[in-house]
Amino acid sequence: MAGPGGRGPTDREADRYPGRPGVSAQPETMPDGKPVATTDLPLGGQAVLEGVMMRGVSTWAVAVRNPQGEVEVTSEPIVSWAKRHRVLRWPVIRGVVALGESLKIGFKALAISANAQLEEDEDGEKEEIGGLMWGFTIFLSMALAVGLFFVIPVGATSLIKDWLGSALLFWLVEGILRTLIFIGYIVAISRLPDLRRVFEYHGAEHKTISCFEAGDELRPENAQRYSRLHPRCGTSFLLIVMVLAIFVFAPIGLPEWYWLLASRILGIPLIAGLSYEVIKWAGKNRNKRWVRAVMWPGLMLQNLTTREPDLDELAVAIRSLEEVLANEDLDKSRKEEPIEIVA
Repeated sequence: MAGPGGRGPTDREADRYPGRPGVSAQPETMPDGKPVATTDLPLGGQAVLEGVMMRGVSTWAVAVRNPQGEVEVTSEPIVSWAKRHRVLRWPVIRGVVALGESLKIGFKALAISANAQLEEDEDGEKEEIGGLMWGFTIFLSMALAVGLFFVIPVGATSLIKDWLGSALLFWLVEGILRTLIFIGYIVAISRLPDLRRVFEYHGAEHKTISCFEAGDELRPENAQRYSRLHPRCGTSFLLIVMVLAIFVFAPIGLPEWYWLLASRILGIPLIAGLSYEVIKWAGKNRNKRWVRAVMWPGLMLQNLTTREPDLDELAVAIRSLEEVLANEDLDKSRKEEPIEIVA
């Protein structure tokens, strides 16, 4: 296993990814004034407790720094659901499948990172979080997200439905309220001291991916030069979900409250699938000025969900990516489309 200093892509690897910055293209400057690669590779990731999860086409890995200061690395193969049935690769459907896969891997990586932070007892054993408790935590988290961003906005707007007097005003007010709740939630959690290090690891994840996509050597000092903002970040994806929901729910009109509620819950997969297609298209066309203008609000939100990491945090992110690269078939991976959501 490669150490934290890591190896950068060799000349042979650079040939396998033509058009990468550092080879034939120039990096793009983010709103924070720092560069990000202009070529996307099939890599994604997610910040976890004291660590980073990275994923490629066939492997995902999570590197976590434990209370003793050691970096623990776990990796597992990925068997994509979309490769099992052609229908799962259709537009919109593929977005739902990709989101489901990301959630499954992400929750498992979070469980690994949480257990890595537990202290050993006198016998050197850990009382790890059980599957039942973790399953309840996941259910509670999902229920909170659905309730906060979909049930509460439609419920609150329903209270003034008669006063609004039209379906147009109803879905407009509901959509604005949903977006404001989402932004308020991001602002609130960004102020929690306990989440600051998670946001620093989020920044480390973005910087490390950009460093590799740019063809630069994977070293903490090199990764530090890149932007902590990334065009494919999950924060931007979620903002698109909130805005797109306004237009998806508009044709439903103003049925009874229970149909309104049901439509908001059942419509989540459709909105997620459409949002995936939007961010996928935007990623391919982000060199256009108006597309970059549309992506700008999502990048601004990343200023709240990322923080500048230190070199130790970048070393952990690099360790995770190196584990993925050690198990990836780069010749095969280059034929795959980029992972659209870099959480």
